[in-house]
Amino acid sequence: MLHRADTPLLKALRPAVDMLARAHRYRDPYTCLHQERVAKFAAAIGALMGLAPGRLEVLHLAAMVHDIGKLAVPAEIVSKPGKLSDAEFEIVRAHAEIGHDILLQLRAPFPIAEIVFQHHERIDGSGYPRGVRGDAVALESRILAVADTFDAMSSYRPYRPALTEDFVLGELASMAGGPLDRGAVEACTRYVLSGKAADLAAQPLVGALLGARP
Repeated sequence: MLHRADTPLLKALRPAVDMLARAHRYRDPYTCLHQERVAKFAAAIGALMGLAPGRLEVLHLAAMVHDIGKLAVPAEIVSKPGKLSDAEFEIVRAHAEIGHDILLQLRAPFPIAEIVFQHHERIDGSGYPRGVRGDAVALESRILAVADTFDAMSSYRPYRPALTEDFVLGELASMAGGPLDRGAVEACTRYVLSGKAADLAAQPLVGALLGARP
């Protein structure tokens, strides 16, 4: 549990996380921008779900570097326009564990590395790398999973065009209570339908979201 006394520690951690995100931008600008959008969106979802400001900040920091492990994935696989082979997909799957190992070096007293480790876990046990389920998946990781899925589906990818907002929300609804956390999907849907998500990319900071409540 985070307390107000933890605020100086969080402030001290932000420059290191920002440095990692900026370094990633030089290697893979697309993934870096995806991380920035997901971080803002995850914080918005978390605010609607009533997370305390400290937890929202930790969620935001984790989301800013949730794909940092892709630094170890060859560029030709990350940007491949066609379907990945089984071997290539296994290489991509390793990014969650690699990201966890990188972020452990921050020695942060917050679960940033663990949130990143779990962001591809699913509450029905169908995720990776551990295949954990239910409450064994951190709430922050469940929120991050929804934000990540929404942005991935609604954005252009080398192997397909961006999908429509209505289609993506329908897909998320079909996964709610199965792979994805129902409360996070409902908060995501509320936020998108409010029209605020369209302006999210224009917001340079997440500070205004950290105190938000339903």
